[in-house]
Amino acid sequence: QLRVVESGGGAVQTGESLRLSCVASGSRWPYSMAWFRQAPGKEREGVAASRSAAGEGYVADSVKGRFTISRDNAKSTIYLEMNNLKPEDTAVYYCAAASKWWLYLRASDYEYWGQGTQVTVSS
Repeated sequence: QLRVVESGGGAVQTGESLRLSCVASGSRWPYSMAWFRQAPGKEREGVAASRSAAGEGYVADSVKGRFTISRDNAKSTIYLEMNNLKPEDTAVYYCAAASKWWLYLRASDYEYWGQGTQVTVSS
């Protein structure tokens, strides 16, 4: 089993930055790890994935150029650096982990999910 816990959410103004962290723990190794988000009344959306041990990342077009994903294997942690935040980035951000490398952002590929952390961006 694997447990993932997110942290770092909060309330910010438009244009500000936040860094989310996600720590994986348990008896299994976290291979691909990713961030998803869900805004009120909207479907869950894939944001960014860490696809390999070397840290190859994939970022959704909707946040490309503003969000960066990184990974620290020694800490079993991934980070989501979010810059130039916009009100439309307001959502609950979820971390997910899988038992395979090289995944993208299909939610059904990820077996382990955190409880989420709220990010609110006001104008």
